[in-house]
Amino acid sequence: MTERRVDGFFYGLFMDADILRESDIVPENPRRAFANGFALRIGRRATLVPADGARAYGMVFALSHDALDRLYGAPGLEDYRPEAIIARTLNGDSLPALCFNLRQAPAPDEANADYAARLRRALEKLGFPADYIASVA
Repeated sequence: MTERRVDGFFYGLFMDADILRESDIVPENPRRAFANGFALRIGRRATLVPADGARAYGMVFALSHDALDRLYGAPGLEDYRPEAIIARTLNGDSLPALCFNLRQAPAPDEANADYAARLRRALEKLGFPADYIASVA
């Protein structure tokens, strides 16, 4: 019997399917998408924070619950918690998805230039809007 899969919205480095595969995670049904009402915040790690009028881009993948548990059970990721969101694919479809966010957003003075640079490269590779890519700092 095949394990049931759920859609997850990934806005950080996990949006790169190659990174997921390096962790022995097999993403299925990749879709470029965005979440309205959320802004990307990068401190030591990335998270989404509610923000009126904002839009965060990422990828939706279908993953098993076991795969999600393995991803977010890894050292350094224990503070992420799943939240239900509505993602919109770039072709206009709406779908419910799990989105893992930090319980507490990074402080305004927190930064991670290396992570931001790697994320910009992933966004470019996936063909997301140039203005969004430029905003990632």
